Amino acid sequence: MDHFKEPMTRLERRVSLTLAHVFALRMLGFFIVLPVLAEHARLLPGGQSGLLVGLAMGAAGLSQACLQIPMGWASDRFGRRRVIALGLACVLVGSLVCAYASEVQTLIAGRILQGCGAVSAAISALVADHTRENQRTKAMALVGMGIGLSFTVSLALAPWLYAHAAMAGIFLLTAFLALASIGLVATVPAVAPGAGSGSGAAVGRGAAPGPGAALAPGVGLGPGRALAPGEGLGPVKVPLLASLRSVGRDPRLWRLDLGIFVLNAVQMAMFVVVPGYIVRSIGLPLAEHWRIYLPIVLVSFALALPLLRRAESRSALGGLMRTAVWVLLAVQLGWMVLMQLGGDVAANGGALAGEVAGPGSAPSWLILPAAITLLAFFVAFNVLEAALPAQVSRAAASTQRGTAMGVFNTAQSLGLFTGGALGGLLGARLDSAGVFLCCGALLAALLFAIGKQGFSTPGYQARSALPEASSPGVAGST
Repeated sequence: MDHFKEPMTRLERRVSLTLAHVFALRMLGFFIVLPVLAEHARLLPGGQSGLLVGLAMGAAGLSQACLQIPMGWASDRFGRRRVIALGLACVLVGSLVCAYASEVQTLIAGRILQGCGAVSAAISALVADHTRENQRTKAMALVGMGIGLSFTVSLALAPWLYAHAAMAGIFLLTAFLALASIGLVATVPAVAPGAGSGSGAAVGRGAAPGPGAALAPGVGLGPGRALAPGEGLGPVKVPLLASLRSVGRDPRLWRLDLGIFVLNAVQMAMFVVVPGYIVRSIGLPLAEHWRIYLPIVLVSFALALPLLRRAESRSALGGLMRTAVWVLLAVQLGWMVLMQLGGDVAANGGALAGEVAGPGSAPSWLILPAAITLLAFFVAFNVLEAALPAQVSRAAASTQRGTAMGVFNTAQSLGLFTGGALGGLLGARLDSAGVFLCCGALLAALLFAIGKQGFSTPGYQARSALPEASSPGVAGST
């Protein structure tokens, strides 16, 4: 059966869209400062120190990486919505501190507070709680689309906002987005912490839901497949270290964690140098980059979703994900060739500030291969961005889903930090080709690590062949 064509229930669709918006707004606040924050920090008292500027850039990523696991575990124990609201409140307060920072040390403190809003794991777990397994990739695809759009919008919007509202305006916008996200989270239905295995994990005929299980309005108990082992209902009180040990013993989860680390490291490293290439070799000012990014990202979504649907219908999602990694590796080689043809060198402050190459500095035909290479990157990126968290939610027991997503999102945060640092370091000391060579090495190492097993979750594929419930089943868990 083609599960991707099977419609989502009203609850699944509403929760997925709401949380996709929350995730997108959170990531927009994270991404939008990246193109301009370093230059702003250098203008503040204390900004003459390269170390302090680096801390201002990386503080949010590091504090977020440190808190993803504890907050994911806390969402298992105390409830997803409560933890998400607390994290978004930290983002709001941190953004206000950054907006009114008069020296770089205060800016660093605000960035640390922003990073304390490490809610990615709790949001992903809440999406999984309210969706059936055969709908989870679709739900995560919506989240991935939001992340992709927020990244694209941030690249185009940040320079314009900095020119018209200064850095304080950008941070105030981030605070407003955090406040709006809290309001959106409040509209998501909640049930007992740690309950259930996801919306639509139907209880077998005649079986009754356990304590703490809640039914969505209008959703009945139809005949369907039984709950998977470890997917019981009821509150969970598992100590953090015990939950971490259990998650750490699963090699499937470690492969997925490595996958998201490499994916985000490659993304950040690439976009340290790609904007400079577009400015210098194609001659398009930074404020106009949305003309390239926006249509490419939209087309990439239109291509990625059918690929995900076909892979789901054939129980071949793991194979599609492996192919996406190969495509990303080919993209790195493509960029190395384009950099040489365009005569590009290391990305620098001048390029990112909007210096445009002189007339005739690069052949006009480079625009098309650059656009195709970007499109290939975003298609592969969107496939992995949607499929990786969906596979984590399937591989992990529902009672430890928040912890597993916490580890996963820690790897994601570390990937963002590592990619940005590597891109800046290699771009400054070597050249742009060195950045893509490093990205290629990371992707090759990932392919070696995942081997023939890839990113597949055999347990899910076996369960997906069982008869499906004729009714939507039990509503989600936390």
